[in-house]
Amino acid sequence: MSLTAATRSETTKQFSTVMWWLLAVVLAVYVGSTAAALGFVYAAAATGSLPGDAPPLPEDGLAGLLYSTATSVGYVFPLLIGTLMVTGEFRHKTLTPTFLATPRRGLVLWAKILVGVLLGVLYGVIGIAVSVGASVGFLTGFGVDAELTSVDIWAQFGRMLLAYVLWVLIGIGVGALVRNQVGAIVGVLVFTQFIEPVARLAAAFVEGLPEVTQYLPGAASDTLVGASVLAMSMSTGDAGTMEWWAGGVVLLGYAVVLVLLGHLFSWRRDVS
Repeated sequence: MSLTAATRSETTKQFSTVMWWLLAVVLAVYVGSTAAALGFVYAAAATGSLPGDAPPLPEDGLAGLLYSTATSVGYVFPLLIGTLMVTGEFRHKTLTPTFLATPRRGLVLWAKILVGVLLGVLYGVIGIAVSVGASVGFLTGFGVDAELTSVDIWAQFGRMLLAYVLWVLIGIGVGALVRNQVGAIVGVLVFTQFIEPVARLAAAFVEGLPEVTQYLPGAASDTLVGASVLAMSMSTGDAGTMEWWAGGVVLLGYAVVLVLLGHLFSWRRDVS
């Protein structure tokens, strides 16, 4: 079977289940509600509309910060769909007929990567659309420039799409390396929702540590995008020293290493 046929088979396989659109709906609700809440608070703070003595936020860069909600809080969804693309096959034993039809296992993995790129773009478009849609209303309502005609904002959107694609590929690597679906999902959630956020928060209070934690995958993703509501809420600011492209290289490195390790140590093993 050729790569084209294997990719067509993987596309049919992924889009014939409910998981991809179910995660997409949760992504839209989660990112949209978060962006709306932050849009109201940040836009009100930028215009001095909050009650009490709350310090005002600068309007410059506020739009890009709110739009980055799609990646800074939504990156776990492309990571999960990439993981499920592989672990679901092990769980439901569908890899056995797949490998019988395509004995070249590397070809199957490449097909999954290509479909993962497609899913990353799709999820990225959804995440960006809902974060922008939820933020623009509050920005314009409080008289803050939404910056939708800015070249820099559209460049940020492009980097956000790239981040989504890379997170799906990282998920594929995790799924290939950790065959157990429950274990892989729990590991992903624990790392992304607890271990890394706590490490980055602690780094803000230890001199020299932000230069280390900037190489964590979530931090690298934020660097690639160029804005992060998570970094701002943790008061880490721009503690890292990497350029946006270096963040992309680090994130790509995670994807490549995990996929290679998965291929070498798990993907080629017998499938029961």
